[in-house]
Amino acid sequence: MRGFLAAVMCLCLCLVLFLCPLYSCALPPPCDSEIYCYGDILRQVQTAKLFDDDKHFVDMKLKSAPDIILTAFHNLTHGDPNSVPPAVLRDFLHKYFDEPGKEFAPWSPPDWHDNPQFLAGIADAELRRWAEKLHHLWKSLGRKISSDALAHPEQYSQIFTPHPFVVPGGRFRELYYWDSYWVINGLLLSEMTDTARGMILNFIHLINRTALPALEQEYLFWMRNRSVAVEVKGNKHVLNRFDVQVGLPRPESYSDDLELAEGLTEDAAERLWKELHSGAESGWDFSSRWFVDGLGNNNGSLKDTRTSLLIPTDLNALLCRNERTLAHFYRTLGNESEAVRYDKAVSARQEAIEAVLWDEKRGVWLDYSLVTNTSHPAFYPTNLAPVWADCYSQPSMGQKALHYLQTSGGLAFPNGVPTSLVDSGQQWDYPNAWPPLQHILIQGLSSLPSQEARELGFDLAQRWIRTNWLAYVKYEAMFEKYNVNGDGKPGGGGEYEVQLGFGWTNGVALQLLSQYGDRLTSGSNGNGFTSCLSISVSVALLCSAQTLFL
Repeated sequence: MRGFLAAVMCLCLCLVLFLCPLYSCALPPPCDSEIYCYGDILRQVQTAKLFDDDKHFVDMKLKSAPDIILTAFHNLTHGDPNSVPPAVLRDFLHKYFDEPGKEFAPWSPPDWHDNPQFLAGIADAELRRWAEKLHHLWKSLGRKISSDALAHPEQYSQIFTPHPFVVPGGRFRELYYWDSYWVINGLLLSEMTDTARGMILNFIHLINRTALPALEQEYLFWMRNRSVAVEVKGNKHVLNRFDVQVGLPRPESYSDDLELAEGLTEDAAERLWKELHSGAESGWDFSSRWFVDGLGNNNGSLKDTRTSLLIPTDLNALLCRNERTLAHFYRTLGNESEAVRYDKAVSARQEAIEAVLWDEKRGVWLDYSLVTNTSHPAFYPTNLAPVWADCYSQPSMGQKALHYLQTSGGLAFPNGVPTSLVDSGQQWDYPNAWPPLQHILIQGLSSLPSQEARELGFDLAQRWIRTNWLAYVKYEAMFEKYNVNGDGKPGGGGEYEVQLGFGWTNGVALQLLSQYGDRLTSGSNGNGFTSCLSISVSVALLCSAQTLFL
């Protein structure tokens, strides 16, 4: 029975990461609420800027049925919603809406306990005490949606799920897809298997089928709605992109999206809003990675966001890994014909990735522009996502990608690998470093046969753990992102203030502490760590070599 449950949990983890790596790839019906998604109330409240964060309003619960509130607002405005003063709007919200958080019932994880086994493998006493505190944070991040949200779903923007879950933290009160992968891995290390299993079952609930059909159903969503054919040297290859066809401002960033589209024609504004939705679907909201200027070059500003015009390396690496996983599970269940079908999908995907995304000259995979039909040469940690996903055919590609990373400039920072080398002011750019991207890089490097790659993976783990630990010492908090230039300095930029919590940060830290706990140190000279930190790439490379002999 334990083996069966382990297999099911492995399958469902694939659901969380390999099919749902993104914030908004779920399959429930599109947002259709006249209060939460569009309409006069949303527009009036958000443009009045009653709250510092537009997400505040769309997280508020309705106290009455939507039609009652819509009628009350119509009577209040006498058909002219622009006439409502801010003070009157505040009174209206107080009467008809609850503050965010009312959708949750009290809950503490019953499977939490004091002393999970992985703690014993952490040699550094300071890091072990810190890991204990991270383990305690699961209790503060646990949430359970109230049964009233099931009985009256029309009064909530939160979609009901039957099992409690762990949220990222701060403004992020919901169940998120790719966050949940790293959260669940952390929960498993904390031996909180019931909570982890419940989160997985929530994802199955959102698709409303059993595990393996749910995996396939969401895979088909990507193939039917997010695929694109690219011709290279006379051969057509099918790959995937982010492409949300919603030409409206995002409800949670309504006023920002309206202001960004000022001066544009109606068609241009709708096109921009579709691209912003697509950027949010990627999880990289937002980044210079998605900027495409009038010439098709990777330049511009947030107003030049053209996410759907790019084929991303990471999305296709994830789908490749998912196709292989589906083949494995069908073969395990004795369905050889379906297994062979997904074997062929893996082969086709790998061939497409190597034909379209692999850049032989640079020795790495790069995002591909559907405007210029060329690669975008900019550095992102996701350029190495196929290494992590094990989606490449020639062993030499892994070694070439290692060399690319070593010479990219991405290793030249003391506190992690930046999301890009472009300082755009957006949060998915320099100088920010994000936990999932660090983990994808480190796990990819540790999977290569090269000792040099594995030691670099450890060096990056040491940098990241020390960054997280120093921030905790200074602020007694874990952050969603960090600044690569400051010891323990949280990241910034983008649409909102840096958030505390933080689910995936905790999960990645616990995984690295478990994997390298016998070697990681909190001290300034552990394994030559601090003495090797340099803004010089050559010194960083020397550091990697030096650690082999320490």
